[in-house]
Amino acid sequence: MADGINVELVVVRHGITAWNVERRYQGQRDIPLLFPEAEEGLLALRAGLADEQFDAIYSSDLHRCQQTLEWVQAAKPGVPLSLEPRLRELHFGEYEGKVYDELKDLPHYRAWIDSVGELQIPGGESAAQLRERLDLWLADVAADALANGYRKVLAVTHGGVIRELRRRFETIDFWEGTVLQAQGRRWELTYQPDVNGQGEWLCKCSSVVPVPVSEVL
Repeated sequence: MADGINVELVVVRHGITAWNVERRYQGQRDIPLLFPEAEEGLLALRAGLADEQFDAIYSSDLHRCQQTLEWVQAAKPGVPLSLEPRLRELHFGEYEGKVYDELKDLPHYRAWIDSVGELQIPGGESAAQLRERLDLWLADVAADALANGYRKVLAVTHGGVIRELRRRFETIDFWEGTVLQAQGRRWELTYQPDVNGQGEWLCKCSSVVPVPVSEVL
């Protein structure tokens, strides 16, 4: 059996968009960041990650995540960067572009809410389908880390993705997994491959990104 590896995984959500402000479901619509509203959060995230040295970076290929990565300035020369469709937000299908008041009386929407995302959205995904593609991505992160010796990895993604990763690594309730724009989580992980070339990620600890000013002072 191959030796395991310790990886520090930092995962952050993109900055604010117009649809965030309007409380619209964005899903996989390619909505850009909203300026100047996004700037404060992005600058705080940049400052919080300024001293970090990442071995590899993965980003959702949607424009708002690529813009966030540019603002954070974490992508240094020589650091591998992968644009990753599997890090896209949950596909909200028929709900994309709509707000709660437009959906609240629809039976399938009420059923989806009551299922805490487990039902498949009409024309979109279920939470299980999101978890499936994240599992595939995490398997590739493990393979990349084992092959290249990565110890610290950054991922720029979406709120729903981070919610599911928090449920996986922190074993928290669905409703507790929310993170704000330009914020995220840091996980200290161990990956141990098994005899079949598969493996399991285990979380040793987690923390907020960026660290709140009150904890820095």
